[in-house]
Amino acid sequence: MIKIENLTKYFGDTCAVDQISFEIRKGEVLGLLGPNGAGKTTTMRMLTCYLKPSSGDINVKDFSIEDNALEIKKLIGYLPESAPLYPDMIVYDYLRFIADVRELEKSNVDARIKELAGICGISEVMHKSINELSKGYKQRVGLAHAMMNDPEILVLDEPTSGLDPNQIVEIRDIIKKIGKEKTVILSTHILSEAEATCDRIVIINKGKIVAAGATDELKREAGSDFIMQVSLKHNNFEDISNSLRNVPEVNDVILINDENGTIDFHLACSGKKDVRPEIYEVIRNNSWILLEFHMESRTLETIFRELTKES
Repeated sequence: MIKIENLTKYFGDTCAVDQISFEIRKGEVLGLLGPNGAGKTTTMRMLTCYLKPSSGDINVKDFSIEDNALEIKKLIGYLPESAPLYPDMIVYDYLRFIADVRELEKSNVDARIKELAGICGISEVMHKSINELSKGYKQRVGLAHAMMNDPEILVLDEPTSGLDPNQIVEIRDIIKKIGKEKTVILSTHILSEAEATCDRIVIINKGKIVAAGATDELKREAGSDFIMQVSLKHNNFEDISNSLRNVPEVNDVILINDENGTIDFHLACSGKKDVRPEIYEVIRNNSWILLEFHMESRTLETIFRELTKES
């Protein structure tokens, strides 16, 4: 449904998005993941025709952003990170105003607002001023705004940013419900949200795609069955890495943190054998001071950290 080819965006001499290409299938919930400044929001603004790419192309249902930006905008509902609401308006009045802007048939407006209020869980606040609402309810009103003209595609930029844990779960449930009927693209850096909500994930770092696929696919491609979390009192990561790579089951030694004489790192390991005894033997033989040592299953979080860590 959506095809992104060699998409690039420069701001002056800074390359925010660097020749990324991927496709989004109809009826899919796609998560765009990356650390702050990775290029997620810039990508979404180009997808919604808010920004023009420096080069590359976006095709939505055979419409090119180069020649058919208006047609693409008609297919998309967009919720930016901060919902663009008028705080002094009553929720119901605001949604009626949006319906008028979207040129909905007058006879259908009340029914559509009632339907959106049910979907987004805002029925009980329709009479309140937007200024009185919590951040969670404001996000829901923004979501109703984005869905007013029943778009085929929803683009949500950090939809749970700034929400408390209960509000995050509520918004997540709404997105999953919407995802059964529409194509949804959402950006986030909350990994549990992406894992629970998305059918497929694209991870961006420094403007480039570093991984793409379903969570299980990413775990398989990462090439390790489990990782060891290790923390040592030491001053030379290279010594540690060279020694531990001699353990046959250790595929990689990944530096996480190196500060004040303490080195935190992951050991990416393969196979079903418990290699903790061999690893501990290397640590003991080198007389390293062990601060932390435990095994954990490979998760999206660990994959994300490894793919987006500083070089």
